[in-house]
Amino acid sequence: MIFSLFQRKKSNRQVIERQYELITNAARRPVFYASMDVPDTVMGRFEMISVHLILYLRASNKAGETAARIAQEIVDAFFEDVDHSIRELGIGDTSVPKRMKKFSHMFYGRAKSYEEAIAAGDADALAAALGRNIHPEAGDARPAMTALARYMVETNGILAEVSAAEFEAGRVTFPDAGPDTGPDTHNAENSRKA
Repeated sequence: MIFSLFQRKKSNRQVIERQYELITNAARRPVFYASMDVPDTVMGRFEMISVHLILYLRASNKAGETAARIAQEIVDAFFEDVDHSIRELGIGDTSVPKRMKKFSHMFYGRAKSYEEAIAAGDADALAAALGRNIHPEAGDARPAMTALARYMVETNGILAEVSAAEFEAGRVTFPDAGPDTGPDTHNAENSRKA
């Protein structure tokens, strides 16, 4: 009996690690940084992992109790990763809890605003929230973020079709962020050629 408990925990750990790797790999795709106005910085990477994790959480909550439990463990792994990264940057041990609290507020604030916009089917509100979060200092000069908002809406629809079994196996993948979700200038260039 105890042996089977350890086997199950080991199996869950493998599922969590596999799924977390799929999420982080999706977030690291160059297209986000080259074509969708996400800065290729530590904070830009945090933003993109948050985007993919939030989309994953939204879909997993509809995939059953086991999927939701695994999703929570993936969130925990994400925050362990953030903690480790903060320490690697040389932040002192006494400052880490304060920074972690800030990152936690940032993540859950983003989750709330993105969830509300996606649930309402409001791509403009989603793009505005992305702009505020990814480019907080830019003010009125911030990019529109419509391409990333479109990618999120499309990905949300795709993840809604993923089976509970795929969530439970840690095999949920994300679609490519190809030309259909590329920068808005793509359509303008094609119009000029016609």
